[in-house]
Amino acid sequence: MLRRMRKLVLAALLLAFTAPAAPLAHQPPAPDWTALEEETMRHFQALLRFDTSDPPGREKDAADYLVKVLEAEGIPVQTFALEDHRPNVVARLKGNGSKRPILIMAHTDVVNVDPAKWTFPPFAATRDGGYVYGRGTVDDKDNVVAALMAMLTLKRLNVPLDRDVIFLAEAGEEGSTRIGIQYMVDNHLPEIEAEYCFAEGGGVTRQDGAVRFASVQTMEKIPRAIALTARGPAGHGSVPLQQNAVVHMSNAVSAVGKWRIPIRINETTGSYFKRLAAISSPEDAKRYTDVLHPDPKISGPADDHFLEHEPRHASMLRSSISPTIIQGGYRVNVIPSEVTATLDTRLLPTEDPDAFLEEVRKVINDPAIDVAWAPRDIRPAGTARLGTEAFQVLESNITKHYATTTLPTMSTGATDMAYLRAKGIQCYGVGPAIDIEDGPKGFGAHSDQERILESELHRFVRFHYDIVADMARAR
Repeated sequence: MLRRMRKLVLAALLLAFTAPAAPLAHQPPAPDWTALEEETMRHFQALLRFDTSDPPGREKDAADYLVKVLEAEGIPVQTFALEDHRPNVVARLKGNGSKRPILIMAHTDVVNVDPAKWTFPPFAATRDGGYVYGRGTVDDKDNVVAALMAMLTLKRLNVPLDRDVIFLAEAGEEGSTRIGIQYMVDNHLPEIEAEYCFAEGGGVTRQDGAVRFASVQTMEKIPRAIALTARGPAGHGSVPLQQNAVVHMSNAVSAVGKWRIPIRINETTGSYFKRLAAISSPEDAKRYTDVLHPDPKISGPADDHFLEHEPRHASMLRSSISPTIIQGGYRVNVIPSEVTATLDTRLLPTEDPDAFLEEVRKVINDPAIDVAWAPRDIRPAGTARLGTEAFQVLESNITKHYATTTLPTMSTGATDMAYLRAKGIQCYGVGPAIDIEDGPKGFGAHSDQERILESELHRFVRFHYDIVADMARAR
């Protein structure tokens, strides 16, 4: 009996080792990026040559181009428009539904231009010296073409997907969100609802031609506007008055400008400064570490340095106010009865707006000054977590493509991701590598010589495909 059992076991082992192996899961071929670079450039230049300036706003030509390209590949696509000449384009690649969708989003409008100030025509998409020049090259038609190429490549390679991949080319980001992201969220949310989203708002910083770090936007400040109004008796300029509204307003604006709004650290900014310290000189690293310390005696000197030398970092530490407009008076010999000022206010997502406004009143401390919120498009508050699958995929691919550190970042400006984060979608801002020297030279976003390196456009397209494929591909 024992001998028979041994034979059976031996036979089973022989069968296990000689049986054909189970087939591996389908591995899609890798994209031929050399071949795809020509197509990328063709689509990029075509999109740049559409004048989609906002204002006045006409994204239809760019939207029609995207629809034509997507439909030619058999990718289902729809348009949604509050105004016919300003459509939003939505395309979808279906997955098996085992995971919730991922949304890749970019805007087709650009800020307007003064053509006389451009060396190359702003809508010519001129290639010169390894760069492409034109309005929208880095804001935001780089993201448009990267998302388009991701959709085309996934479809052509027949990549099996666990998630639907949704592409949204939106209108109106540069000042007309009511026809773009607000319209989509309020009226067509099921068409773009997703677990994760990649959009603009981040990027890779190069210095002296070498990559220094990559930023991934995980949260952003909330734009608000405060209106100050000073009132007093009008009078002849030859007779000074103690209740001069101009004087009251001058003191109020000065008080706000000198106000040191308290530092408030969150998950994103805490991680940002810790990671930045790890790649900085000892002197800079100490400041980036010190500013996180709860003791003002330690954080204060670092904050002082940022306010003078690194104002963007100072703004990342707190809610902020910048006086931007003062209006009053109509002739030199008349004391005006009313003077107004507007304060550009950027609140932390966790800031209580009413409590903040009350603090402003206390700082001004003048009953002659009325302090109130002014009308402004208010984006909702929200944040994306760092401990997610999407952030891990981003970090991994930043290491793969750029060999650098990932800094989670709170943007001091605003993006349309705010509307999606308010709906619970975890959104992350990405972007191509940009030379830090380009901005001061006038080559950055919104500048008169906006440009992107061709090599960095192509690297970003490869990076963008990989983050989408890694998130969505069936395992």
